[in-house]
Amino acid sequence: MESKPTVIIIGGGIGGLFCGAILSREGRRVKIFEQHFQIGGGLHQFVRQGVAFETGMHVMGAFHPGGVLHRLCSYLGIPDKLTVMPMDADGFDLFHVKSDDRKYFMPHGRERFAAYLSSHFPDETENIRRYMDALYGICKEVKLYNMEIPDVAFREFSDDFMRSVGDFIDSFTANPRLRSVLGYCNPLYAGDRYTTPVYIHALISKFYIEGACRFAGGSRQLADALAGIIRQAGGEIYAGNGVKRIEIENRNATCVVTENGARHVADHYISSIHPSAFFKLTDPAKIQRAYRERIDSIPNTYSAYTLYLVFKPETFPFFNYTYYYQSDYEETWRHHRYTEETWPRGLMLITPPVTPHDVFAEKMIVNCIMNFDTVRRWENTSVGKRGEAYEAFKRRCEEKIIDRTEEIFPDIRACIKGIYSSSPLTIRDFCNRKEGAMYGVRKDCRNMALSHISVRTKLKNLFFTGQDINLHGIMGVPLTAINTCAELVGMENLLDKINVYK
Repeated sequence: MESKPTVIIIGGGIGGLFCGAILSREGRRVKIFEQHFQIGGGLHQFVRQGVAFETGMHVMGAFHPGGVLHRLCSYLGIPDKLTVMPMDADGFDLFHVKSDDRKYFMPHGRERFAAYLSSHFPDETENIRRYMDALYGICKEVKLYNMEIPDVAFREFSDDFMRSVGDFIDSFTANPRLRSVLGYCNPLYAGDRYTTPVYIHALISKFYIEGACRFAGGSRQLADALAGIIRQAGGEIYAGNGVKRIEIENRNATCVVTENGARHVADHYISSIHPSAFFKLTDPAKIQRAYRERIDSIPNTYSAYTLYLVFKPETFPFFNYTYYYQSDYEETWRHHRYTEETWPRGLMLITPPVTPHDVFAEKMIVNCIMNFDTVRRWENTSVGKRGEAYEAFKRRCEEKIIDRTEEIFPDIRACIKGIYSSSPLTIRDFCNRKEGAMYGVRKDCRNMALSHISVRTKLKNLFFTGQDINLHGIMGVPLTAINTCAELVGMENLLDKINVYK
């Protein structure tokens, strides 16, 4: 009996698990090695006072029948293993500006979204329509987003495609309030109005406008479902046993050595960790210096400080949308530009559902943008050993966030049973993300060649995947996994099978 081709995957986050599941479905024998004791990366959960919190994956899109993610998961055979609930159709996102106490509830659907914005800005109706047309037009240019065979990298895109998001929005309206509202969700992609390519803004905006949803009961269920596919096909997943060295000969990876000293050999290898972390596992002499230095020099996106609140039973109402809050319209693009006195400039709040029928919230997660420089003084410390100054810093951050949250919910302190938090250092150490970057490496429309990392590496049998390659998040990482797996099983073959579920 002919043995299956083997693939070793370094990193058991979203990218590694999707690659493992796809390749298992395509007849490969997969081994995944994850340094953390729990697989899933941004999908994994931790428990405080009996309450489970997601660490990263809070909202999804394109999970309606025929949607890109639903097609992929249907091909993998897992939709019935996931409890997915739509977010409020009349307002999946709420953008609240304190200065004029305006609240903008963003509804599902292209036409409803445009009509709603026009109701707030009636003089801008034609400009909003042109903006939506251009936004959707940009999304059509990204072939893989539409489950079509992608064009070669850096082909001739439209003039809009490579513009900065700020320049793109400004080209449709001179109204400063509308400009701010159109860019409200930039914390989802580490947006910078001058450098972020507009295609990132377009893809993520459309992704949620078409049908934002989330897991009821936590995102860990997706990690478990993907792991089940791998194990059912005879694959193996090793949590708490990361790769500490990759051996290379003649531009081929020959084996990995794990933390327990074991050596593992495969036909092909996939790295689902930050490329800079991957290079640390290799002999520098085995990989071209210019290649390493180019990738190491790419700036990372900003990080976040996150507050986790446990509520007393039946005290705080559940809301089925993401709540964005800031003091003024001008702050939309300034969340990552702050002083100790002005932090946090904005909040992103969610009450994760436990069941699809929640009335009261069991918990709340509050994300606030934070640069790694804010915690750099402790960068050489480890978890649980950062010292009293760091603990005092965390207590100050927690109080500042709760103070800002009270501006929205004045009685929230009376509802709180427990307070926990994480900093960019937590993200760095638990998720192995350089400088705690929330969204991988930074894309810069002024120099796309610098920030583009191909799934192909300088090693013939080793490939990259994950949020640092192409796009981040629950949309970008699975699409990149398809791109990576296509190197082994063929793009046309893979897309034909996924598009059966269109």
